[in-house]
Amino acid sequence: MNYNLVSKKELKAWLEDKLVNELGTRPETASDALYYKALSMVVVELLREKNRRFQVDTNSHGRKQVYYLCMEFLMGRSLKNSLYNLEIVNEVRDVLADYGVKLEALYDYEPDAGLGNGGLGRLGACFMDALATQDYPAMGYSICYEYGIFKQKIVDGWQTELPDCWLPGGEVWLAPRPERSVDVHFGGEVEEFWDNNYHHVNYKNYTTVRAVPYDMFVSGYNSKGVSRLRLWKATSAGFDMESFNRGDYVNALGANSMAEAISKILYPNDNHNEGKALRLRQQYFLVAASVGDIINRHMATYGTLDNFADKVAIHINDTHPTLAIPELMRVLLDDCGYNWDVAWNTVTRVFAYTNHTVMSEALEKWNEDLFASLLPRIYQIIREINNRFTYDLYNTYHLDCGRVEEMAVISGRTIRMANLCVMACHSVNGVSKLHSEIIKRDVFRSFYEIMPQKFTNVTNGIASRRWLYQSNEGLTQLLRDTIGNGWLRDMSELTKFNKYADDKRVLGRLEEIKLQNKEAFADYIKKTTGVSIDPHSIFDAQVKRLHEYKRQHLNALHILSLYQWLKANPNAEFTPHTFIFGAKAAPGYFLAKQIIKLICTLRDVIEKDPAVREKLRIVYLEDYRVTLSELLMPAAELSEQISLAGTEASGTGNMKLMLGGALTIGTYDGANVEIAEHVGEENMFIFGMRAEEVESLKGHYSPRAIYNGNRTIKAALDAINKGIGGNAFPDIYQSLVNSDPYMVLRDFDSYAATQRKAMATYADQVKWQQMSLRNIAESGYFCADRAIHEYAQNIWNLR
Repeated sequence: MNYNLVSKKELKAWLEDKLVNELGTRPETASDALYYKALSMVVVELLREKNRRFQVDTNSHGRKQVYYLCMEFLMGRSLKNSLYNLEIVNEVRDVLADYGVKLEALYDYEPDAGLGNGGLGRLGACFMDALATQDYPAMGYSICYEYGIFKQKIVDGWQTELPDCWLPGGEVWLAPRPERSVDVHFGGEVEEFWDNNYHHVNYKNYTTVRAVPYDMFVSGYNSKGVSRLRLWKATSAGFDMESFNRGDYVNALGANSMAEAISKILYPNDNHNEGKALRLRQQYFLVAASVGDIINRHMATYGTLDNFADKVAIHINDTHPTLAIPELMRVLLDDCGYNWDVAWNTVTRVFAYTNHTVMSEALEKWNEDLFASLLPRIYQIIREINNRFTYDLYNTYHLDCGRVEEMAVISGRTIRMANLCVMACHSVNGVSKLHSEIIKRDVFRSFYEIMPQKFTNVTNGIASRRWLYQSNEGLTQLLRDTIGNGWLRDMSELTKFNKYADDKRVLGRLEEIKLQNKEAFADYIKKTTGVSIDPHSIFDAQVKRLHEYKRQHLNALHILSLYQWLKANPNAEFTPHTFIFGAKAAPGYFLAKQIIKLICTLRDVIEKDPAVREKLRIVYLEDYRVTLSELLMPAAELSEQISLAGTEASGTGNMKLMLGGALTIGTYDGANVEIAEHVGEENMFIFGMRAEEVESLKGHYSPRAIYNGNRTIKAALDAINKGIGGNAFPDIYQSLVNSDPYMVLRDFDSYAATQRKAMATYADQVKWQQMSLRNIAESGYFCADRAIHEYAQNIWNLR
C-alpha cells in the first residue's frame, strides 16, 4: 500500500508555485539550482504534513515514543532518499522532464549534511529511516553543526582540514522552530537549604545559552511513519547592551561568540583544555535542550510526569549523551519537586545505553574540577548518585574496595561516563554478538556479575534500501526479475535469491551488473582526479574512519610488499588490483595522518612506475562521505574488514559492501562473525587470530622478533623507515617494530596468504559470482529494520 500518494499534476502545480511565488522566477528560465531548491521545498512540505498526521495518530492512541540521543547523524543527501522513500521518484522525474530538467542533475546541488564522522553517525541515520519505515514514533536529537566534522583535502599526501560549509544548499532541509527554544545554563553557583523537610536549590549567576531547534524529516519507505531529527543551534540568550554602550565591544560580542562556538563544529580537538571544555559544553548543551524538549512535549500531551516512564524511552547512543541521566534527575528534583527515590525510579526505567566500542578513548572521562566549575548542579547530582551507588556496592553486594573503586562513577578526581550509563540504564547492549560478549567478560565485567539482566545484544544494521534500491539500479532490477519486490519492505526475503546460485544466466547478469557499476565508478575517478583505473581489475575497498585498530597500515604494508615483489618479478602472473581507500583521521591523531601520507606516497610511487601501475593501483578517495559511498558500494568486489580481533564492535561498512555483492576479507571480529554465520566461511576470506588468541598474546607479544625473522615484513618496514618516494616514516616504523599495539605484524602472513587465495578465486568468475550471490542473498539480516525491531520490542517496549 502506498501511503504517500500525490499526483503528477499536484506535484507540477506545487513546484511551479515554489518557483514563482517563493523563489521569484519562471519555470522556463529557472536554473537547475533553483529547481533543486523548489523541489526540496515541496518535499519538505510533504514530509512535514506526513509527520503531522503521524504525530496526531501517535498522541491520540497514547503510544510510547522513543527519543534517540546521539552526538552525530551522518545523514548524507535528503532529496534522493526522500523521493525514493515517498515513492514519487518517477512522478518527479516526469514533471521535471516537461521542463527539460534532469532529476539526476539536481541531486548534485545538495551537499552531504555535515553532521557526522563515521559509523556511529551513519548508524543513527539508518535508524531514523528504519524507525519511520516500521511506524515507530521517534525523534532523534543532535546538534546543528555549522561546519560538521571537516572537509578533507589531501595536499601533497597529507590530510588538511577545511571547514565543511554544508548549510548553503543544505538549509532548505531544516525547518526552524524558534518557539521551541530551550535555555541551557553553564557555570554559576548553587545554594542549598532545607525548609519543612523540603530540599531547596537556588542556582544563580549562571551563563545562559539558547538552544534553537531545527527539524529535519526522514520518511519511512512505503509507511505512515516519519522520523524527526531535531538539531539544536546555540545562540546567545541576549545581548549585553550596557557593555556595548560603554565601548566594551569585545566583551559584548564575546559572549555571543562563546555561545555560538558550541554548535560550530563536531568534535573539536580535545588535546588542550579549551577543547575539553568545549566538548563538555557541547554534550551538556545537547542533553539539556533535548531533555527539556522531551518533557515539554510530554506535558503538552499528558499534563503530568507521573506516567513519564510509561510513555517515554530515551536512548543514549555511545557515552556522549550520558549527561541526560543527571539532567533528567535535576528537572524531576529541582523543577518538579519529586523526591530522590521517585525521580531515580523514573530515570532508570526511561534510559537505555548502547556501547559502541571497547576503545578506551570512547569510554569518556571528565576531570572533576572542570566538570564542577562548568556544571555545578549536575556535578552535585552525579556525586550523590555515586555516593548511593558505592554504598550499595559495599552494603548490598559486599564488594571489596578494589571492585567498588573500579565500578564507581567518580574515582581519582575523574568522572566516568560509561560507568554512569551502565549503573543507571535499565538496558546495556553491544552491537554485535562478539562485542556484546566482550563487554560482559571484560569492559563491564564487574557490572555484569551483579546485574546480568541489564546486558543484551543488538547487532547493527544498515539502511539497505539506500545502498541497493537507490544506488544499485542493475542489481535492483535483477532481484525484481528473479524474486519480486517483497524484499523492499522485508529484507529477509533476499534469501530467496539463494536458489539462483547455480543459474548460469543469473550469474552472468550479476557479473555484467558489477562491471557496469565498476565502469561508473572508474568514470567518476577519471572525472574527479584525472586518473584512469582499469574496471577489469579487482576493486578492493577499505573505507572507514582512519584508526590504528582498523589497520589501514596492514593493508598499506601488504601493498608495499606486493610492489616490491612485482619489481623483483616483473613477468610474474598477477591479477590486476585496484586498492581503494576512503578515510578521515581525527585532526589531532598524528600517527593516523602519517598512515594517510604513507598510502598516498605509495599511490604516487606506483603511478610513476609504468612497469607496475597497470597491475597495481591505489585510489585515495578524498573527503569520503555518504554520497561517495553510494557510488563505491555497488562497484567494490573485495571488502577489507581487517581490524584486530576483539577491537571492532560491529562495523557497518562490511554490511553495505556485502549487500552490493563484495566478498569480505576480514578477521573474525565484530559483525564479521555473524556475516560468517549467515553466509558461511566458504563464501568469504577469513584470516588472522581470533579474539582469544589476541588476549592470550597480550603481555608477551614481540613484534621485533617477527620483524627480524620475516624477510618480506623486514624489507617493507625498512623501506618505510629509510624512505619511499622521498618520504620516510620513522614513526610508523618505530610503532610497528617496537610496540605494534594492534598486532599488524602478527597477522601479516595470514593476511597476505588470504589475499593470494582471493586472487586465485577471482580467476574463476563463476565461483566468484556464486559467492557474491550468496552474500547478497544473506545480507537481509543486517538491515536496520531488523535491528530497530529488536530495540523496539526488547529494550524500548514499543508495541
